[in-house]
Amino acid sequence: MFNVLCRDSLSIAGINLLQATPGLNVIVNNEKADKLGAAGIRELLREADGVIIRSDTKMTPEILKDQPRLKIIVRAGVGVDNIDLDAATRAGIVVMNTPAGNTTSTAEHAVTMMMALSRYIAPADASMKAGKWDKKSFTGTQLAGKTLAVVGLGRIGQSVARRAIGLEMKVVGYDPFLSIEKAAEQGITLYRDIDELLPLCDYLTVHTPGGAETKSLISAERIAKMRKGVRLINCARGGIIDETALADALESGHVAGAALDVFETEPLPADSRLLKTKNLLTTPHLGASTEEAQESVAIEAAEIISGFLIRNEVRHAVNMAPITSTEMADMKAYLDLGRRLGLLLAQQNKSTGVKSAVVNYRGEAASKKTKLITNAFACGLLESALDESVNIVNAELLARERGIEITETTSTEPSDFHTMVQAIVQTDSGELTASGTIFGKQFLRLVRLGKFSIDAYLDGTMLIYRHRDVPGLIGYIGQICGRHQVNIAAMALGRLQERQGGDSVAILNLDSEPSNEVLEEIKKHPEVTGVEVVKLPKAGAPLPWLVSK
Repeated sequence: MFNVLCRDSLSIAGINLLQATPGLNVIVNNEKADKLGAAGIRELLREADGVIIRSDTKMTPEILKDQPRLKIIVRAGVGVDNIDLDAATRAGIVVMNTPAGNTTSTAEHAVTMMMALSRYIAPADASMKAGKWDKKSFTGTQLAGKTLAVVGLGRIGQSVARRAIGLEMKVVGYDPFLSIEKAAEQGITLYRDIDELLPLCDYLTVHTPGGAETKSLISAERIAKMRKGVRLINCARGGIIDETALADALESGHVAGAALDVFETEPLPADSRLLKTKNLLTTPHLGASTEEAQESVAIEAAEIISGFLIRNEVRHAVNMAPITSTEMADMKAYLDLGRRLGLLLAQQNKSTGVKSAVVNYRGEAASKKTKLITNAFACGLLESALDESVNIVNAELLARERGIEITETTSTEPSDFHTMVQAIVQTDSGELTASGTIFGKQFLRLVRLGKFSIDAYLDGTMLIYRHRDVPGLIGYIGQICGRHQVNIAAMALGRLQERQGGDSVAILNLDSEPSNEVLEEIKKHPEVTGVEVVKLPKAGAPLPWLVSK
């Protein structure tokens, strides 16, 4: 049973969906975050496997530290600036948002703000309520025939563009990822350089994510490149339009008007200079404040968190690669293989430091989501060496912090196997290599260890001994194991040449762990050059990140 904590007045539709999902225990707590404090929120999270929040609850490093049970945070909304992503990633917690739920409402609000700004709806209303009938002061401008620049053509940006085209506006847009063909299909003229479209627009609306990369994206320098009389709209995230530069431009008249639903500081201070400027239309972050949007994001959040906890599905993650439940079923064997190769090489490495690692994917493996497999490998490589919890969310970060660079290569050309994953680890004392494959859909095999080709089961207790291949050695080791009641479940041999006497390696899969006495006896044979025991999970054991802690 997974505990799901619902915070911040989540719509009852989402709560009902969670409560109807087998395997979930729903805890509702919508007490204001400032009343609970960081300590109160920390305590609530201690028993939670997942949490759904809105904007009120802030997920700070202080709150996220030492939360070993928490696996997922879902933001019922698009922006995740109230979640410290670095702290969540370090803690191995997946962060997801709900980008589709409020698309229509936010797009409608942006268009509403643009229309209200153009026709002076707010000041005309205030004038009427003050007892005046002043038509001359509120002569507006029509939207038809004007050019709208949409900066950021994701779901909301495209939705705004479609509505603007319906209003007979010409739409130009900037987005680094949308294809020119896709933009053209929707009637949008796409630019890859934001500065090229600035002189063209009569209106500009921003729909990019927030954060350091987009802070002051529309700066004083960029506002200066726009036509005099341009109007600006921001219903995305506060700070994308530089507020000081905007105030300057409104006061000078270069910008004819601005409509803002979001601000760098929320609530906006009453003494804000920006609030005192003329031709500014404001709303208190109402973009997603419709009954339909609140219900939609709550349902989407409920579906996302239950999909993750019940089906290991990762949708709309902002700190790891997304993966559907179908893909996860297909990927599970590869994630297991990656982790086991990491565990194997970590135990082979003994006490020397790891400098770097490369994971090579060949054949079918190259067509999978290799980033996740590489992270699974990093988990295996690091998990026994760190006192922190390591999983596929934080493994790469933890490796990088320790100066270990992990890279990958891919080739769809098949090697000796239809699919193969090879891991090469550079240590202070040399190079370690292991390669694995998958037989059928679930049977993991070690097919190369160092310079030796081999065919060994990649599970359980593995006794690895290096030796010169001479008659009688296998019987010698078998007798030792027999005397000590250690059963040999399987055996594989790899050697460099097809004749006896050369360097070889053998792997015995054992039903129990051999004692030090067994290992010392094996080492006494003059042709044995090394003995070690590697302990891997049993065949079919669940991945530790996919089960309740």
